Formats: sequence, C-alpha cells, structure tokens
Amino acid sequence: MIYRFRVILDNDTDEDVFRDIEIRETDSLEDLHNAITQSFGFDGLEMASFYLSNDEWDQGEEISMFDVSESSSSVRLMSETILNNVVHESQTKLIYVYDFLSMWTFLVELAEIVEEAEGADYPNLMFVHGQIPDTAPEKNFEAEDFDDYNDEFDDDLDIDDYDNLDFDENWN
Repeated sequence: MIYRFRVILDNDTDEDVFRDIEIRETDSLEDLHNAITQSFGFDGLEMASFYLSNDEWDQGEEISMFDVSESSSSVRLMSETILNNVVHESQTKLIYVYDFLSMWTFLVELAEIVEEAEGADYPNLMFVHGQIPDTAPEKNFEAEDFDDYNDEFDDDLDIDDYDNLDFDENWN
C-alpha cells in the first residue's frame, strides 16, 4: 500500500507551505525524512526527529536519526522504524523537526492510503505549494507554556539577592 502524506510547514504566516508525498507503507521513517528534506530543498545534513502526535498536534514519543542519549535505555531510530508501525488509520499525525538550531517544524499527516501504481517510483513528490522562507519561522511561546515548569522550581529563591546565596565565589 502507498501512504499519501501532506507535510505542512508550521508557521504563523498567512501563506501555506506544504508538500504532498507518496511513499510505501513498508519504507522507514528515514526514507520519509529524506523525501521531506528533498521536497523542501534542504541538504539533509542536519539532525532531525519525528514525534508521534495526537489529533491536537501534541508532541509525543521521539523517533530520532541517531541515538545521542547517554542513558542505557533504547531510543527509537528512524532507520529501524517502518512507517506502518507508527502511522495508520487510527494514528495519522506526526511532527517532524529538522535542524535543531533553526527548528524547522512540520506537521505530517497521513491523508490517504492507496494501491501502488504499476511502474511508479516511490517516494513520489505529488504536489508543491508555497515557497519555504529563507529562515525558519520563529516560535512564539506563551507564559502559560512554562507554568508547570516554573511550579517545579517554586522555592522562593531570589536570584538577584547575591548576599544571601550559599555560594563560595572563590571556589577555584
């Protein structure tokens, strides 16, 4: 079977930028990564990850290009993850992040599952809409995005009160 994905640049502008890509359901996420980078004109040399997502586009489990963790727990890798193991009719959405310094972020949605066309080459770039900007769109984070994080460290510590910090300034 062939998966048809719509890959949308997550930006806050009025112009939609997306690509429609066909790929075999038995290809790996690394194959999808390569198709996405080529379709948007990237060189493909930067780090990237896919994230499982729900219907509200909440970021879930990471599937990365390489295992860069220092822990002994295993990390799911794109090259070892087959598309139909993570994407199917009941799980249609992924978030794709390319180049962690620029944070190009894409919403990847399975739009359709079709029969393989005889003689067709896959992956196949079906449709291109919009031009990718020269730089990644800026992400605007709201204060409430960090409320839970800040609550974790609510210890009434005034970091501007240097005299009462338990810190040896001549430690070296």
